[in-house]
Amino acid sequence: MPALSLSPAERSALRSQAHALKPVVLIGAEGLTDAVLKEIKVHLAAHQLIKIRVFGDERDERVAIYDEICDRLNAAPIQHIGKLLVIWKPEAAVAAPARGRRAGALPSAAEAV
Repeated sequence: MPALSLSPAERSALRSQAHALKPVVLIGAEGLTDAVLKEIKVHLAAHQLIKIRVFGDERDERVAIYDEICDRLNAAPIQHIGKLLVIWKPEAAVAAPARGRRAGALPSAAEAV
């Protein structure tokens, strides 16, 4: 899936919110594994806006990791500065439970008349 796109004003607002954040996921020598992606997904679901630290000296590799995270998790790239990546994913809408009588339930007194 393609990454989310944001307006420059939205991106700027999210950058300012991310300023005080500490990195919650660290990507080491193994690179972007399925376990790391799962951990990023968990943190995105909990916080929506996260920082990720990538240990590696190659800028091209960090950019590739950044793009892959955003593409695979359908997240918006906010900022890439040095070895820090900031990504955002909006909170998933939770489907409201269906209102009504459950199967096999007896009718209320008002419905019985």
